[in-house]
Amino acid sequence: MEKNRQNIAIEQKLSQRLTQQQLRFVRMLEMSAPELDDEVQREMEANPALVADDDDSYLSPEATLSPAMTEWNATPHYASRGDFQELPIADVAPSLYESLLTQLGQLHLEADVLTAARFIVGSLDSNGRLQRDPAFLVNDLAFSEGIDLPQSVMDEAFAIVRTLEPHGICAISLADCLSLQLEYLPPSQERDDALRILNEQYEAFSMLHTHLLVSRLKLSQERVNAAIELIRTLNPKPGASVDSAAAGTNTIIPDVIIDTSGDEPVITLNNRIPELRISETFSHAETDMKKRAEKLKDNADREFIINRYNDARDFIRSLQMRQQAMLSVVTAIVRIQREYFDTEDIYRLRPMMIKDIEKLTGQDASVISRCTANKYVALPWGILPLRFFFSDTVGDNAGEEEADALTNRKIEAEIRRVVDAEDRKHPLSDEKITQTLLAEGLNISRRTVAKYRDRLGIPPARLRKLI
Repeated sequence: MEKNRQNIAIEQKLSQRLTQQQLRFVRMLEMSAPELDDEVQREMEANPALVADDDDSYLSPEATLSPAMTEWNATPHYASRGDFQELPIADVAPSLYESLLTQLGQLHLEADVLTAARFIVGSLDSNGRLQRDPAFLVNDLAFSEGIDLPQSVMDEAFAIVRTLEPHGICAISLADCLSLQLEYLPPSQERDDALRILNEQYEAFSMLHTHLLVSRLKLSQERVNAAIELIRTLNPKPGASVDSAAAGTNTIIPDVIIDTSGDEPVITLNNRIPELRISETFSHAETDMKKRAEKLKDNADREFIINRYNDARDFIRSLQMRQQAMLSVVTAIVRIQREYFDTEDIYRLRPMMIKDIEKLTGQDASVISRCTANKYVALPWGILPLRFFFSDTVGDNAGEEEADALTNRKIEAEIRRVVDAEDRKHPLSDEKITQTLLAEGLNISRRTVAKYRDRLGIPPARLRKLI
């Protein structure tokens, strides 16, 4: 009976240690390159059993960090301490997301609410707009992260993110974005009138039918004009303004560096992580303790040595799993989007979703999501978020072969190109944009144009005259 109890206790202890290792692995996946470097440094300072070794021959095979992911025509490796790079911001600046996450960290939220709020922040586009229906966020979190939260928690987190600065963040439409900003202005007649216009007569406002605003809202022409002037001072892209202001001063440290100068892309994880091993002193002591286990059951030194040895071993294993998962996912992205990496042509991007990476790597969808969330890749032409390469197939040709299908990146690029070339005094309507794209062979509907125009933070034609 006593022996059975001991076996149960050992199994429970082993199960607990495995669970802790899995949690550590998940936490490491979510870390950026600098955060991982700091984590390794902290662990080495806290655990005397974990040491750096310039000679990797001391490392046991199970602890060696050498994934050797060389299939799929890429040659990934780890950056040594000398290879570590801090690169200037290029195409995408992370300052908006860093600012929002910092603000969340200062609110001392409950764990579940903080998790939901961080997920919402990660779902915002570069303009600070939430392109997803808030009602679907709970399911999105469950599918992508494997985290089930009640709708009430997500609703609370959604409301909290909408209070962050710059005001207008986490809006679900242009009208919502402008209204959020107005709500944080000091009370005044102009502000109250502007809120009524946006909330009650947005369509008439967007068409600049001021006579309708006067008659329907029972306001004088002077008050309508004053309210519209106030609306003109608001920022339709509050998130973009944050990144733009910081673009000249901030730097980011990419998590991955891809060199495309040779015949094959070379993938490097941009870490300053030294080779790690378990201290020989602890290794020898642990072996000796096992031999004398019966005599040292109550020895505190034995427990200390065993615990530190196990922690060091599990840390090395988790780190190895994290690095291998990152390399596996990035290598799969390069394989699928090889034409883009060879040409730098956004029109060569292929429709790609998490399930496509899942098929190539065998990694779980939640692992892939964590590997790509808030991670950046440095390319010869700039720095991009890893999520940049993911897109859904859209348009009427979505059922055709993948090589011919449009992606949302291509749709956005085309709409942006057409709008940038328009006559500012006579902005193009969504219908005109649709006709222009159709004449160029892009068969998409006006509704699709409106959707992606709004996603880009481009106001309707009538409002573009005001901005």
